[in-house]
Amino acid sequence: MRVVVGITGASGAIYALRVLEELKKRKRKVVTHLIISKNASFIIKEECGKDPEEIEKLADRSYENHDFSSPLASGSFKIDAMIVVPCSIKTLSAIANGYADTLISRSAINCLKEGRKLILVPRETPLDIATIENMLKAKQAGAIILPAMPAFYHKPRCIEDLVNFVVGKILDQLGIEHNLFKRWMG
Repeated sequence: MRVVVGITGASGAIYALRVLEELKKRKRKVVTHLIISKNASFIIKEECGKDPEEIEKLADRSYENHDFSSPLASGSFKIDAMIVVPCSIKTLSAIANGYADTLISRSAINCLKEGRKLILVPRETPLDIATIENMLKAKQAGAIILPAMPAFYHKPRCIEDLVNFVVGKILDQLGIEHNLFKRWMG
């Protein structure tokens, strides 16, 4: 499986870090391509205390967000899925409205036009009408809208448990088995 991970400048870089760690554990089954936006680099340092270069080591390949000569800029480059985590509202809007101004938005739009899985993980609250409309547009175009909203039925005891719940939901969408949270059994 080939998966593109785009990290944008919204709060929640920890979700991207954990997704990459989990995908790396499945090295033989998943090849990751990573794009980190300029604002995400700042958020990664601020929230995770890591340099973006450390995050890049978790991926098989990484690209600059302005590199339109990258294979990810073309829909002919075969991938299975893309995750934008966290997905800034700016990036959500670009994707929903077909504005391919960055490699992240171009790659996401390629997923939609090629009928490939696109998972958008917005991390914003509260939501304004324009954002809700853009979520609807992206969903209608074929994206999976997976807000970073942890549940509590699994009795989380720490922040890692909350993060793992959202990451587990992302892996569920990729069809990847995991034990990151206890599933609801009634």
